[in-house]
Amino acid sequence: MPRRFYLYSTLGCHLCEEAEAVLLPLLNEAQMLGVPIEIEVIDIAEDGLIDTYGVRIPVLRSDASGVELDWPFDVGQVRGLLLG
Repeated sequence: MPRRFYLYSTLGCHLCEEAEAVLLPLLNEAQMLGVPIEIEVIDIAEDGLIDTYGVRIPVLRSDASGVELDWPFDVGQVRGLLLG
């Protein structure tokens, strides 16, 4: 069963694009290690989550633990959350 994560984002968010650039190599790394990871991008404007995440996006959240990383996060923090 894949490890599931959520990336809270919205259209036109340049910081969200930067966060995705941090995530992509780590997803490739996880795949090479045989660790199945699934990341769902959630648009906070469409899902009514602006009050919760509006000033914090991008936010990466673990489904299993509920741990959230607010931007700015770095490769080490994301690696720890995804592969830890």
